[in-house]
Amino acid sequence: MEWMLMPLRRYAEFSGRSRRKEYWMFLLFTALVAAVLVALLLAGGLPAMMAGDPNGLAEDPGPIFWLGAGLLGLFILGIFIPSIAVAVRRFHDRDMSGWWYLGFIVLGAIPYIGIIASIASFVIMCLPGTPGPNRFGPDPKDPANASVFA
Repeated sequence: MEWMLMPLRRYAEFSGRSRRKEYWMFLLFTALVAAVLVALLLAGGLPAMMAGDPNGLAEDPGPIFWLGAGLLGLFILGIFIPSIAVAVRRFHDRDMSGWWYLGFIVLGAIPYIGIIASIASFVIMCLPGTPGPNRFGPDPKDPANASVFA
């Protein structure tokens, strides 16, 4: 659980490096919380809204739907900055500038090229970081051992 919440503790810290474990555990945490909040939407009346006639709503959504929608909106707003920050730190761990993240976002908006850019970004996030210190800081896996070989 510590790895899942670490990017929230480092809320807007764009400097330094983040391990793969920190990135993927944060992604797992956000997916689990989002799944619970979407389940609230479904339990609160989203299927009833979508099953209605095409000119209107078959049924008004219940209060559980609005609670889920509000919580989901707040959650998305709350993790927006930390998710960008942990991705930038993950690029730093690969000894790449954080501006590459913006490049992948822009390329993702271009049809067909966006698929390739998404796959490339996924591969970069899966690759291990550079061993030892790099221009963005010490190795997050073993920061104490970096000075032994210097």
